[in-house]
Amino acid sequence: MPRLKTTYDVFSAIGEPKRRQLIEQLACKEMTVNELSQTFQWPQPMVSKHLGVLKEVCLVSERRMGRYRFYKVEPDKLKPIQEWMHQFEKYWGGALDQLDDYLNRVC
Repeated sequence: MPRLKTTYDVFSAIGEPKRRQLIEQLACKEMTVNELSQTFQWPQPMVSKHLGVLKEVCLVSERRMGRYRFYKVEPDKLKPIQEWMHQFEKYWGGALDQLDDYLNRVC
């Protein structure tokens, strides 16, 4: 039975580890599909497929120059993830404080 197409959003797009790697690499500089393929040693169709998903949710944009297409990250589009994660910061702070207290008692 064929798989149903996933509805993509920012959260599902970054859920794939390879896409996160692409985002991290493209945060450093614009790159072509071939450059990304060489950097990661991935087949070009795989890179193109993942870039397509990232483009669909606007995390990556494309700029054409001649016959080349350069891709770059659109960091503002990661804002919804940051806002969603922000609600958990109060728990992390408390957990880290408790860990610090525990380590001070043990050591």
